[in-house]
Amino acid sequence: MARAEDTEVIDLFEEFYRNYYRNEIGELAQKYPNEQKSLYVDWQELYRFDPDLAQDFRNHPAQFQDYAEEALRLYDLPVDVKLGQAHVRVENLPESTDIREIRADHRGKLISVQGIVRKATDVRPKVTTAAFECQRCGTLTRIPQTAGDFQEPHECQGCERQGPFRINYDQSEFVDAQKLRVQESPEGLRGGETPQSIDVNIEDDITGEVTAGDHVRVSGELNLDQQGSQQEKSPMFDVYMDGSSVTIEDEQFEDMDITTEDKKEIVALSEEDDIYEQMVDSIAPSIYGYRQAKLAMILQLFSGVTKHLPDESRIRGDLHMLLIGDPGTGKSQMLQYIREIAPRSVYTSGKGSSSAGLTAAAVRDDFGDGQQWTLEAGALVLADQGIAAVDELDKMRPEDRSAMHEALEQQSISVSKAGINATLKSRCSLLGAANPKYGRFDQYESIAEQIDLEPALISRFDLIFTVTDKPDEEEDRNLAEHILTTNYAGELNTHRTETSASDYTEEEVARVTDEVAPEIEAELLRKYVAYAKRNVFPTMTEEAKTEIREFYVDLRSRGTDEDAPVPVTARKLEALVRLAEASARIRLSDTVEVDDARRVIEIVQRTLEDIGMDPETGELDADVIETGTSKTQRDRIKNLKTLIGDIEDEYDEGAPVERVLERAEEAGMERSKAEHEIDKLKQQGEVYEPRNDHLRTT
Repeated sequence: MARAEDTEVIDLFEEFYRNYYRNEIGELAQKYPNEQKSLYVDWQELYRFDPDLAQDFRNHPAQFQDYAEEALRLYDLPVDVKLGQAHVRVENLPESTDIREIRADHRGKLISVQGIVRKATDVRPKVTTAAFECQRCGTLTRIPQTAGDFQEPHECQGCERQGPFRINYDQSEFVDAQKLRVQESPEGLRGGETPQSIDVNIEDDITGEVTAGDHVRVSGELNLDQQGSQQEKSPMFDVYMDGSSVTIEDEQFEDMDITTEDKKEIVALSEEDDIYEQMVDSIAPSIYGYRQAKLAMILQLFSGVTKHLPDESRIRGDLHMLLIGDPGTGKSQMLQYIREIAPRSVYTSGKGSSSAGLTAAAVRDDFGDGQQWTLEAGALVLADQGIAAVDELDKMRPEDRSAMHEALEQQSISVSKAGINATLKSRCSLLGAANPKYGRFDQYESIAEQIDLEPALISRFDLIFTVTDKPDEEEDRNLAEHILTTNYAGELNTHRTETSASDYTEEEVARVTDEVAPEIEAELLRKYVAYAKRNVFPTMTEEAKTEIREFYVDLRSRGTDEDAPVPVTARKLEALVRLAEASARIRLSDTVEVDDARRVIEIVQRTLEDIGMDPETGELDADVIETGTSKTQRDRIKNLKTLIGDIEDEYDEGAPVERVLERAEEAGMERSKAEHEIDKLKQQGEVYEPRNDHLRTT
């Protein structure tokens, strides 16, 4: 028999449904139970209807959920349908609670959390009411299974004996259940905090909708679970959520609150003539120079537009960039700085990253009930729609690096392991940093030969910058001045804050620190990037298209001679388009102008000349980057192999090395180059030495 106040609350819910959810309930009645089992209620509408009722729902969700579902069962439906097991799921709470801010006060309340799904178990049936059949007399005893552990009857209600019992599955009630682990989104973390997570139990029709790597907002009741075992119980409790609604959010940077004031400031900034210079001055101002590399990083932050074609295919808009350089040139510091500015970013270092840590892993552990395989998202999945900064790429094991190929080009990560076959999203830009093969660039060898990364990986980067450290008196003087000023500003600032009686005035400190302060504050720049990526989708003008087309065709035309190398591949053309779109986004422009095209052509030309140049001929050669071997080198290797093949026929013990080198010199090949190529052929197993200083082809 319902108490009077219970009936009042149920009546209130009925009235609320009639006023706000008449159509939705009609639709639910038609689709129940096969297509739809839940009525989704917006908490804000409940608050508009009755603020007290909405607050009571937040404070006592379990009890008021029962009232809401009872009201749904009593609701007058025009058709002969009974919504017996329908759920009421309340969503859209006014604010979400940070996972790290969850406290004991939240226990038993309805809260909403945002984050990224780190793990998700398979969907499994869970018993809600178990029907036990006595093996002696056949009496059925029904026991609701609400607690954490499985409840069995103490004695039979028919013959009053203590069993044995058997579960009757036909008479028992089951529901689908799944467990998720939701971790804080990377953009909410500043200063390298360890991300925290919460486990969420979900049931029935909302199961099976999300996978690892999805950004979600979960509403549900916060509950406690006692730590320790049955024998030794602990006074400490773990928190978990019973989720009532799960919404997948593909929205970029959910927690970036851009106010009207911020918008005005961003638009005003975008209209300034020197916006590009200001942007460059805002990237790692403590590092001297590298203006072109910094401009490229800014373009990467804004990224091009991701295109979706009518045939469902997708062209990536994200830019990938690689910095290769001598030690001590500030690469890691620039990466760290970008990580601070990017609205969503993940930073990892090559030495400490395995392929599973970067992409995704199938893990077997006790998450969920009993040992089962679950998918765990790695760094490139967590950086979805942001930037993944990977330092020390060259220190990673080659098999770990190869796991990145699909993530860079297709922007997805496929996992096939332990019967799990899944594809996760990793729509992120990669900013990598690496050292040359021998730790420092050797000026006598081509740069391409000194990059110790697989050609297949290198060709996926839109831009590759080399940062060489050559002595130059004027540059060194400027660099020294800059570093000393930066340190002096730091000294003054620290001195003022740490010493109570400082001799330096605030004006003095401000004057010096202004010299090394970013033009645009980091927080405003983060909002600027988020605003541009959310609202600006530029299209290309005919003039810009012509400019890029001419540049590309002109480059390619250098490779039309029979013996000429292929100067550049179509991948570079796509890179130019993406860069030009990013350049337009910086101005918040809806069109890509000629200036944008020229700006990015200059950057691409500089990087091509740095790396894609064949040092012998001075011509651009795509193969230098794409395959690691220039065309002249390939031709030389081919000629040498033919030479060795010809000479070895004349001698029983194989071709003498000295004879091969003499013939190579006669053919116009430098002796040192020929020796270098013979060493290479031996390493690759193309030729071998049957005896000392004699060669044979394999």
